[in-house]
Amino acid sequence: MPKQFDLLVFDWDGTLMDSTGTIARAIQAAFSDIGLPIPSDKEARYVIGYGMNEAMQYLAPDATPTQITEVVSVYRRHYLAQDQNIALYDGVIEALPLFIEAGFQLAVATGKSRAGLDKVLVSSGLGAFFKMTRTADEAFSKPHPAMLHYILDKCHVDASRAVMIGDTTHDLQLAQNAGTQSLALTYGAHKLPELLTCHPMAHFDDFHALRDWILLNA
Repeated sequence: MPKQFDLLVFDWDGTLMDSTGTIARAIQAAFSDIGLPIPSDKEARYVIGYGMNEAMQYLAPDATPTQITEVVSVYRRHYLAQDQNIALYDGVIEALPLFIEAGFQLAVATGKSRAGLDKVLVSSGLGAFFKMTRTADEAFSKPHPAMLHYILDKCHVDASRAVMIGDTTHDLQLAQNAGTQSLALTYGAHKLPELLTCHPMAHFDDFHALRDWILLNA
């Protein structure tokens, strides 16, 4: 069957890497350290996918700009103390070369910073698989479409021929705003009922199921 898509765009945290719990705990620790009200686990997980400044402003709308800067800095310290222990989801390493062999271009659109993404692309060994990556400090935060529009332009792919793959409503709303289709992963930051409000083409409970669907249907 002819392919529906030419470009697969992946979120990173909670989609390729099992980092949502670490991110949520680092956010809570940072808020505790500087004396801001500590967000619940659900609140901390909700903002995963936003750029870090936008995430902290969402969680602490009454905080001063100085407090936001401080909590972002402290968050990064907590996260970086643990990031070397975070694993990729089972099946990711094996699936990416299969996608390329099947003729897809691969890209990443993430709420990470450029420095953070570049670090993990090297440490995970996945950097060579992605033709284009875009981060939250290079574009408007998700769900604004700028990040995905940039990737589409650089990869020379029309929005109708691309699909965004992620674990949060921010990822799926990014796809809607950019005019692409989306696929949802239910094992990350947001739960299935939330994800379904964004009408993804399909949803999957593990990366193996996503791989099989893409190779057969995408």
